[in-house]
Amino acid sequence: MPTIFPILCLCYDTKLCYNMKKLFYLTALLLLVAYAPALAQIKTPAPSPVCKVNQEVGLIKVDLEYSRPSAKGRKIFGELVPFGEMWRTGANAATKVTFSDDASVGGGKLPKGTYALYTIPGEKEWSVIFYKNTNFWGTPGKDYKEEDVAARVTVPAQSLRDAVETLTMNFNNLRNNGADLEISWEYTKVVVPITVDTDSKVMADIKATLDGPSAGAYYAAARYYYEEKKDMAQALAWVDKSLEKGGEKFWIVRQKALIQAELGRYKDAIATAEKSTELAKADGNSDYPRMNDKSIAEWKKKAGMK
Repeated sequence: MPTIFPILCLCYDTKLCYNMKKLFYLTALLLLVAYAPALAQIKTPAPSPVCKVNQEVGLIKVDLEYSRPSAKGRKIFGELVPFGEMWRTGANAATKVTFSDDASVGGGKLPKGTYALYTIPGEKEWSVIFYKNTNFWGTPGKDYKEEDVAARVTVPAQSLRDAVETLTMNFNNLRNNGADLEISWEYTKVVVPITVDTDSKVMADIKATLDGPSAGAYYAAARYYYEEKKDMAQALAWVDKSLEKGGEKFWIVRQKALIQAELGRYKDAIATAEKSTELAKADGNSDYPRMNDKSIAEWKKKAGMK
């Protein structure tokens, strides 16, 4: 960029001097604008582009984020990536993997969460580590702590016939209860088995669906019908269903008594309220016996009982 020397105004004409200064500053501004593009940074492709893989495994989500370096004629394992040393499993920031729910890796439990995925490559086998601390740019180095290892698994190193130019990580062999995390580069591939507990969740859903509404749902419906003075016969049927499915709870038994009283069945309501009081006292509750005593006194008057 050319150097701009200040202009000295030697004339005695003030107006002319002012105009010359104005012209100077305008020229300087135009020169700065003209040379601004040369000062801007040039954007080029990243040597190791970031890749994000989102995969459903059974009923959970697994998200993987890593940078993908390419071989570019270099010898990878044993040279660029030394054997026996911890590797970030990619380039740039450490590879991260996130599980939306609990899983198992190589038989070891892995709680839901986000982990740094470190590996220790070897000629015949790799050690794969799921590390709790994800704040390191590369490997933990001297700050490595064994207590931060959430799971570790040793897997065999498989030889590939065809070279993989760019580091590739994906999920393969998807099953209802798991998948395989595959790491491939150059002439090497390792497979990390992941297992998820799909069966117990599906069985619980099947049972809940086929069993129909829960005890709490029946109670909520019965209470709403009572409060809104809707069909009391239906409310009574629902509260009975709640007691059948969930057992006798003193607050639900009292709700039944209130519904019976609303139906004009005072003798039944009194007996039910007494049962509620018995259950409440056994549970250490003193509020419901008082409420029941008050209701019983009112219902006895209405029923003409002494």
